[in-house]
Amino acid sequence: MILTIALLIVGLVLLVLGADWLVKGASRLAISFGISALVVGLTVVAYGTSAPEMSVSVMSSLNGKSEMALGNIVGSNIFNVLFILGLAAMVAPLIVNKQLIRLDVPVMILSSIVMLLLCLDGSIGRLDGVLLFAGAIVYTWWLIRMSRRESRENQEEKPEPTGKLWQNLLWIAVGLAMLVLGSRFLVSSAIEIARALKLSEAIIGLTIIAAGTSLPEVATSIMASIRGQRDIAVGNVVGSNVFNILAVGGLSGIASPHGIDVPTAVLRFDLPFMLAVAIACFPVFLRGFIITRWNGVFFFAYYVAYTSYLILGATNHDALPVFSKVMFEFIAPLTGVMLVWMLVFEWRLHHKRSL
Repeated sequence: MILTIALLIVGLVLLVLGADWLVKGASRLAISFGISALVVGLTVVAYGTSAPEMSVSVMSSLNGKSEMALGNIVGSNIFNVLFILGLAAMVAPLIVNKQLIRLDVPVMILSSIVMLLLCLDGSIGRLDGVLLFAGAIVYTWWLIRMSRRESRENQEEKPEPTGKLWQNLLWIAVGLAMLVLGSRFLVSSAIEIARALKLSEAIIGLTIIAAGTSLPEVATSIMASIRGQRDIAVGNVVGSNVFNILAVGGLSGIASPHGIDVPTAVLRFDLPFMLAVAIACFPVFLRGFIITRWNGVFFFAYYVAYTSYLILGATNHDALPVFSKVMFEFIAPLTGVMLVWMLVFEWRLHHKRSL
């Protein structure tokens, strides 16, 4: 068990360092080709910080551990919004770019709906994977097209190239190699831990692996918040969530020999919860285009509650019925009413301004 835990830690370190080097090389390469900073942030940085999720989920699918692959995707998206944005907003209120409200958050919600619908038959097959990955290509193409149009309108100066071509390619190659190696260590050690604790692969994917592979997003968003680049913190999370569903989910479905099996518990609870979290972003982001510290506390508290529910359910704890009753019959409806009120308030405020 000590060796297994050591491999888990080594795997996490390799994933974080590999993602950092991949983002560094890819960002510099993108800038050298004249791609705007906006697209670099929403695609290269967001997608690069999701590279651990990609490597772990695809590796899990190839090894026949499809439940872990799906759990990693769903768990990472929940972790990104509730834990990362919650923690970052508690450090300092986060600014929400209006483009996120117009395009990226609706795409995140739509992607969550599509994944839920594709999972209704109990699996994500290769055709489903192709559909999801095609969505990732279209979304990325649209971001680049929109950015170029805005750059022409604003007459944005072309950024100076950073680093030599071979150096950037080396950063990318080494980063990818570390991601592959780190994902192998992480998946194998997580499987051993799951067996030792008698936990399902889905639970391990939703918790330990989801949190571990989201460490690059944690580092990026927290540092962006501390350095005052608070719009980057939000954009990184939203872009990563879209990438997780469309690209990671798509490639995992394509790579899996027999498709990704969807456990009943994940279909009934975790996938709808992921969708609910995505929908909750809209009224929270829309209210003043800022995520306040209280919003951060709200997000973070929900992540603690979600993780507690998973642990109580996995261990069949006596407190599970009471906890479930309080959450589903009191806290969840109250939260829904609050979010609807926020939407109505913002709509009335916008209506008054337009008069």
